Amino acid sequence: MNSTSEKRGRGRPPKTDSHQRDTQQRLLRAGVELLTEYGFASVGLERVLKRVSVPKGSFYYYFASKDDFAQQVVASYGDYFASKLDRCLLNTQQLPVQRLWDFVEDGKQGLLRYEFKRGCLIGNMGQELATSHPVLRKQLEAVFVDWQQRVAQCLKEAQDAGQVPVSLDCLAWAEFFWIGWEGAVLRAKLGQSLAPIDLFANMYFAGLTSVHTED
Repeated sequence: MNSTSEKRGRGRPPKTDSHQRDTQQRLLRAGVELLTEYGFASVGLERVLKRVSVPKGSFYYYFASKDDFAQQVVASYGDYFASKLDRCLLNTQQLPVQRLWDFVEDGKQGLLRYEFKRGCLIGNMGQELATSHPVLRKQLEAVFVDWQQRVAQCLKEAQDAGQVPVSLDCLAWAEFFWIGWEGAVLRAKLGQSLAPIDLFANMYFAGLTSVHTED
């Protein structure tokens, strides 16, 4: 009997690179959806596997453990969200401050689309795992730093365009944006209302243009 006619072991994925990549990506997408909505502790592997109809034995072909799975989910979401940010922040058809506004509006629409159930995976997991999973904590913090740098670059372009004062500390205001944004998203989910995001955004953008400029 040749190798092509041999039966695969139970639970082992088929030995084709494209199928393996597809299965792994489906597991990661399911992980993003479930971990964002329900949290790390509440989501068992069976729930993830059921979502994508993958046998349990296959999971450990792709991931060493649930923690390893979570780390890859965070990396996948971080890359996805960075691309989403770039679509707004690198849109040269708009002035820089408007690009940041566009991101806020897009985030609001996402909350409405998922009926305030999801929010931000990185923020959700950061609140849940900050004291119990040091490796994930560092990974989550690194994702925030990456996002902050993207906003800081947008604010520097806003300085060059004369939209914000030259005295603005772009790195500090980028960090302030994410601190405020994550808090506003949390309150929006709790209250099932966009009002906290509108309050944060209106005060943040008003502050950008009224930063004290030294004589």
